[in-house]
Amino acid sequence: MKGCKKMVKQELNAKALAYTLAILFASCMLLLGILGNLGIYMGMVEAMQNMHLFFNLSVVGIIGGMIEAGVWGLVTGWLVAWVYNKFV
Repeated sequence: MKGCKKMVKQELNAKALAYTLAILFASCMLLLGILGNLGIYMGMVEAMQNMHLFFNLSVVGIIGGMIEAGVWGLVTGWLVAWVYNKFV
């Protein structure tokens, strides 16, 4: 056929998405820790303390929460990309 374009399969880069979400999740946890120490957004701070094993408003707790959130971001990003690439 003249003029027909071939469809190119566009896949997500699982490694790039995983790293991006890890950085985003960890950054959000850092921001939440800073805001919590300023007394702002305390409802979300309490929710994160209930949902995350290592997060609290101390320096060590914020770093622990960032590491935990980063790991969740890595897993989530890789899984989303893997599922997407399976169905594309």
